[in-house]
Amino acid sequence: MESANQDINLNSPNKGLLADAMTDVPVDNAARSAAPEGLTLAEEEELRSELAKVEEEIGTLRQVLAAKERHCGELKRKLGLTPLDGLKQNLSKSWHDVQVSNAYVKTSEKLGEWNDKVTQSDLYLSASSTLEDWNEKLTQSEAYKKTQETLSQAGQKTSAALSNVGSVISRKLGDMRNSATFKSFEDRVGTIKTSIRANGLSDM
Repeated sequence: MESANQDINLNSPNKGLLADAMTDVPVDNAARSAAPEGLTLAEEEELRSELAKVEEEIGTLRQVLAAKERHCGELKRKLGLTPLDGLKQNLSKSWHDVQVSNAYVKTSEKLGEWNDKVTQSDLYLSASSTLEDWNEKLTQSEAYKKTQETLSQAGQKTSAALSNVGSVISRKLGDMRNSATFKSFEDRVGTIKTSIRANGLSDM
């Protein structure tokens, strides 16, 4: 009786809720989820049974897929294929798919049409013609010709100077080898070599 009458006070935070009594209320499966409108109980049971089977099949397929993925990973490892190779292959396939997609083909065609329109427009032809005129005037101008001649002469002078330096160095080396000082040095080196050989042989 005490538990049934507890918290009758209206100022209580529980305001008469019978917590103990509520925990003893049985839960009926039928009340848990009412059958959708238009379905009989037999149809609902049949659908629930089919749902359970489909969920079970999904679980089995997930296990099979995980096993296949593991096997695939082992095969790739044995073949020496790295994740980077797989990424490259996926990117290549994705790029190929993009290239053959309708959007890409249409965009390429549209860009081709725009390019044709631009290159055939009066503005483009006029600008191109003007640039060609400027180029022709520039290459035929006196300043351009003088600059070109100056650069050509500078290049020839540089080549001649380098050639002269090489000749001078070769001549100086030849003169030095024929000089008395160099021959005297050469004779001394030969004497030292001979004495080293003689000493080495006598030691043996």
